[in-house]
Amino acid sequence: MPYKFCPQCATPLEPREVEGRTLPACPACGWVFYNNSAPCVGVVVVRPGPGGHVQENPAPALREEVLLVERGIEPFKGWWDIPGGFLESGEHPAEAARREVLEETGLEIEPVEVLDFYMDVYGPENEPTLNICYLAQVVDGEERAGSDAERLGWFPLDALPDKIAFNWEREALETIRARRVGEG
Repeated sequence: MPYKFCPQCATPLEPREVEGRTLPACPACGWVFYNNSAPCVGVVVVRPGPGGHVQENPAPALREEVLLVERGIEPFKGWWDIPGGFLESGEHPAEAARREVLEETGLEIEPVEVLDFYMDVYGPENEPTLNICYLAQVVDGEERAGSDAERLGWFPLDALPDKIAFNWEREALETIRARRVGEG
């Protein structure tokens, strides 16, 4: 929990029953720490694998490849990650998806659909996150590792690396894999 003291009056926070749940609150001024989930985006970028097609021909669906980045920062430095990150204030999730992929990979993408929403935690404090996952395709750009990525890799859906950084990403990749198996 990031707050031990009230950010308004510096009084130590205490547990208090608020709307049916126990939350840290200030006994002096009444400020309540709700610890809302931080909004994030993740983008599963897909391309045809050798001899495969993206969505037009579902038969070789597992030949599709997904783009992952090797994290260059903690948490999970050295693990594979779906390109993405935190939304900036007032930023639309689709724009955040485009921005994050460009920053981390050098590629311009077009989101095809929202795959799903996933809950997870981030960092040593296990801060809650709400992850909006897009399925997208490359439309332009030059592939390069940038921002907080060490390197990029394209992986077939049936041969993903073991070290995927976040739980929600493993769920999203499994959702896509299961969907593609059902299509084939």
